[in-house]
Amino acid sequence: MKLGKFEIYPVTDGSFCLDGGAVFGIVPRVLWGKIYPPDEINRIQLSLHCPLVVTKKYNILIDTGIGTKHDEKFCKMYGINKKPNLLESLCSFGYQPKNIDLVINTHLHFDHAGGNTIFNENGEIVPTFPKARYFIQKGEMEVALNPNERTRASYITEDFLPIGDPKYLCLVDDEVIEVDKGVFLVKIGGHTHNHQCVKIESEGQVAFFLADLVPTVAHVQYPYISGYDLFPLETLENKKKILKQAFEERWLLIFQHDPKVRMGYLRKIDERFEIDEVKVY
Repeated sequence: MKLGKFEIYPVTDGSFCLDGGAVFGIVPRVLWGKIYPPDEINRIQLSLHCPLVVTKKYNILIDTGIGTKHDEKFCKMYGINKKPNLLESLCSFGYQPKNIDLVINTHLHFDHAGGNTIFNENGEIVPTFPKARYFIQKGEMEVALNPNERTRASYITEDFLPIGDPKYLCLVDDEVIEVDKGVFLVKIGGHTHNHQCVKIESEGQVAFFLADLVPTVAHVQYPYISGYDLFPLETLENKKKILKQAFEERWLLIFQHDPKVRMGYLRKIDERFEIDEVKVY
């Protein structure tokens, strides 16, 4: 789709499954189960949307999904469905790994950074996008390299250690940074302390990639906060702030994990936000 002078392509890395109770936190299953029916072991399907933003200067990929390095046990545990995978999806829009200039990791959890790296023909793990600079918050990298008992399962070092070479890695340590004219990294904590979203502006139009601040359409409602969020009260305050601004300024919101809705605009009904979906094909 067009956003001013930019193009945004709905690239995907397929889908995976997580426990529904963990995804929706304190919200009871009787409510979320009507919208996202769980399977026999209480998992719900989540999409892995990784939009490609094409500006005048750069091809920018936001997050890289789970990737293809995992064994059968891992894939079965998380119900991974690679139809299509990230590189197949990119190819369907006419792009190859060598065409990607910038990769933005909103954070380094395995479902957002797994596609950063790939096995080469010799079985070595190398950067998937050989010409790209990978933009990551410095604090997020530090936490990923030094996880605790709560966070260890979320980080897989093979996803980010191979991009540690300065020719690939660009660590940022700012609340807001412009990586290309009109493309901003916005640090918004809650899910992790150094989680970042992406704001895209062109010719007066604004799109906002929510990542895990608001992973699905259901999470637009304030009480819907993931059990995976390390700082849920921070999530709540930041969500209120961002959604208020998005509504008032009519931002296009892009969702990462919703299995049905990729993007849409907020509308308000009786002080409750809902989404007017924008279809993409």
